[in-house]
Amino acid sequence: MPKTSHKHSHINSAKESQIATVQRLRKLSHILDNAIPIPGTPYRIGIDPILGILPAGGDIAAAFISGYIIYSAMRLGLPKETLLRMVTNILIDVLIGSIPLLGDVIDVMWKANVKNVELLESHLDIPQESKKADRWFIFLLLAGLFLVVLLVATFGILVINLIVKAVITG
Repeated sequence: MPKTSHKHSHINSAKESQIATVQRLRKLSHILDNAIPIPGTPYRIGIDPILGILPAGGDIAAAFISGYIIYSAMRLGLPKETLLRMVTNILIDVLIGSIPLLGDVIDVMWKANVKNVELLESHLDIPQESKKADRWFIFLLLAGLFLVVLLVATFGILVINLIVKAVITG
């Protein structure tokens, strides 16, 4: 009897930990995508598009925070397919967000982090029969994501540098 009770306790503890992680990620996605109401409208923005206004560094910072959500999803046992969809959401966010002004407007509407937490929650609510992603897969996936982010940031810095040089040497 004690073994069953101990096993039951372990399962409950794991479920509570999972719930706490999802709640933490939900709060983080809210801060990134929906924390600030736009007065007089039903729309909200988060700090992700605000960070995106900062040349190069803002998109990198936002992508690293978004990467944490994906890493947490991997630790919760999401399958490769779902993790790939989550990385795709962030790549779209970063690539479109790198377009000056227009990208920031689209970034406000895209809300990649909220989408990713919804994917996480839907998988945990209705776990489908799928293979859990391995650590190498998630490492390569996140490395690829950050490589793209760094390339976009480098390109942005080069463009800004060229514009500044053109203005100065006029």
